[in-house]
Amino acid sequence: MPDRVPARGGATAACNGGEPRIDAVLFDCDGVLVDSERVAVECIVEFAARFGAGFGFEEALQRFTGARMADTVRDIEERGKCKLPDDFEDGLRAHMAAEFEHRLEPIEGAAALVEALDVPYCVVSNGPRSKMEVTLRVTGLLDHFAGRIVSAYEVGVWKPDPALFLHAARLLGVASERCAVVEDSDYGIAAGVAAGMQVFALIPGEPAHPTPDGVVRVASLSELHDRLPC
Repeated sequence: MPDRVPARGGATAACNGGEPRIDAVLFDCDGVLVDSERVAVECIVEFAARFGAGFGFEEALQRFTGARMADTVRDIEERGKCKLPDDFEDGLRAHMAAEFEHRLEPIEGAAALVEALDVPYCVVSNGPRSKMEVTLRVTGLLDHFAGRIVSAYEVGVWKPDPALFLHAARLLGVASERCAVVEDSDYGIAAGVAAGMQVFALIPGEPAHPTPDGVVRVASLSELHDRLPC
């Protein structure tokens, strides 16, 4: 990723409604740009069951959405009371990638929102770059994020640690308090809040629990056209 990504036309802007000025937007990938969470969790549930670790789908969706893979593996081992083979993660990721190729769709409104932005933006994920490149390519979004991918695996910190978002802000050359975060997971929302950024929680239905103070909940990406510099 470049040291700094310039805003289109050099624009900076303020949110409507008196919200803090926003000069950059940091998107999560899974569940925000690409509709991958349910597909990925189905794969996790399937693979976990092979080792005696039973998870209901809704439980798994809540537990594993946004989680780092190392924590997912640990939870499966604890539930199944077993040690997973060394190639478990590689096998699971390969299965996910195959499912993504023919089942994945972009989140509605993702391309339109990214194309409308007048400030620098990037995608910031707990997943590896290789996964993001697959999911963004399959959904037709990869060209929008060329040179704009930030992976926890390359930085060495994972959400909910705010250091991942703070690293992305430095790459964009924007102060953290002038960054907006668009997230769907508890891990990402917590990271954005801890980083001192304006957090927008993309939650289409009723949230499982209240969002933290200061977090703006939206049901669709189209709502952000009035809140982000477009």
